[in-house]
Amino acid sequence: MSVTKDSSKPIKPRFLTIIILLGVVLLWLGVRVIFPDSPTLFVGTPPNNLGIIEGKLAVCPTTPNCVSSQSQEAEHSIAPFSYQGSTSDAIATLKKIINQQERSKIIAETDQYLYAQFTSKWMGFVDDVEFFLNPEKSIIDVRSASRLGESDLGVNRQRIEEIRQAFVDYYLN
Repeated sequence: MSVTKDSSKPIKPRFLTIIILLGVVLLWLGVRVIFPDSPTLFVGTPPNNLGIIEGKLAVCPTTPNCVSSQSQEAEHSIAPFSYQGSTSDAIATLKKIINQQERSKIIAETDQYLYAQFTSKWMGFVDDVEFFLNPEKSIIDVRSASRLGESDLGVNRQRIEEIRQAFVDYYLN
């Protein structure tokens, strides 16, 4: 009786784990490409403190993933927008700018308030963005906050600054 030696090497658990994780990531990316508007595990629950209460937007949480023009804290503070003309023109301009943004959706609006949601492309995180027009000062107070997580890597601040620039460009043209 001859004995054959098995020269194959067993798959190491670490290598198998990497292969499985890579497969999960590729599957996730494939689903996001095919169904980009489908909600993910990272949508979170809409906050119940949005809107205008006594002339103010909600206070930013203690996490660094929020900016507000009404905040007194340097970490969260951002300048309000200035506008000229009527509030209806300013709201219409904001709506036009937001509707041109990818993965944005206007949820609520009044003659002095606009609330939109922005969803990140790959993970599906949702940020809540509000604009409150003050016709006496001709300013638009803004608030942008992530629903989940600790840090947003500056995404909310960058988004507001991009919207501000588009808003300024509209009035200059």
